[in-house]
Amino acid sequence: MHNCWITFFSQSGKEIMDLSEMIRRIPDRIITNKRPEHLRKIDERIPRDRLFYTANKPSLEEYYRLLFDYSDPLVTLHGWLRIIPEEISSVYRVYNGHPGLVDLYGERLKGFNAQERVAGKKEEYPLIGSIIHRVTPELDSGEILESVRVENTAETIDQAYKILRETSLKSWFNFMKFNVSK
Repeated sequence: MHNCWITFFSQSGKEIMDLSEMIRRIPDRIITNKRPEHLRKIDERIPRDRLFYTANKPSLEEYYRLLFDYSDPLVTLHGWLRIIPEEISSVYRVYNGHPGLVDLYGERLKGFNAQERVAGKKEEYPLIGSIIHRVTPELDSGEILESVRVENTAETIDQAYKILRETSLKSWFNFMKFNVSK
């Protein structure tokens, strides 16, 4: 069980705050990359005293600077659209949420926007869902620690995003209740 929780996001941070409400715990440090404001709006619920910014594409030194103060933190990625350097993932326990069942469908659902690949494809993907996996140098290939699956009822991309957002929150909730202290 970890006493410290650090999280990264590149989009709005909404999943982090929804999860925080579910588990009644706010991350100790919430990190986002600097991007033009017109590309996204950061969730208003994020406490500004816990929000830290890094370069759009952080250097190894920036990752160390952001993580250095903490002993054995739980590091989670929620729509962090950057590859974590091996030097970081080999020292820290870093976990990523992924909206594709790579445990069932392998390479076909690795990488960006897996949601769009399952919409309207019930025969090819009868089950859809989200996983939590350990971050390793190979994209979406680390040990899977949590997997939430549901029947694929997504006819449209919007429906796929909605269903997979729900499975993502459920998988994070299941994972976090055993991995971070309150």
